Amino acid sequence: MKKRIWIMAALLLLVLPTMLLLTSCAKKGVATETQVDQAAMDAERARQEELARQKALEEERLQQEQLANQGMNAARTRFMNENIYFEFDKSRLLPAAQETLRDKADWLRANPDLTAIIEGHTDERGTTEYNLALGERRAESAKAFLVDLGISASRLTTISYGEERPIDPRSNEEAWAKNRRAQFVLE
Repeated sequence: MKKRIWIMAALLLLVLPTMLLLTSCAKKGVATETQVDQAAMDAERARQEELARQKALEEERLQQEQLANQGMNAARTRFMNENIYFEFDKSRLLPAAQETLRDKADWLRANPDLTAIIEGHTDERGTTEYNLALGERRAESAKAFLVDLGISASRLTTISYGEERPIDPRSNEEAWAKNRRAQFVLE
């Protein structure tokens, strides 16, 4: 019987440390799984934050591109809508017209792939033939000034409409002044 007690004591001494070891390993396993789950959640959170940052950068880039396009469209519209005006029966450029043409030359230099048509217009006074010739001289005067500013003549075309396309159809000095112009169209 003493022998049995000794065997039981030895088994107990062997089983108890093994149970303690397995129990402590199990706890470490649970702790490790929790750490792995936390690391996975942290990695997913970091990935989501990076995706959000990239999306914000792309949206900002698109907004800047859109603003640039709006600015380009506004400059393009201004180029075409800003006419130069002449005195009665003259094709000489006034100082205000020269300043406008300098701005147009700057814009054309910044947009070297664009070409322009310069339309010469007159008021209704004078014969059709005379007004067509005057409109041509006005358009050529504007073209020559732009060429002198460094714009290639091959990028500029002139045409005269004479009195055919008035901005203001009335027959008074105010309307005639508006109609004596060179107008610009981009191709």
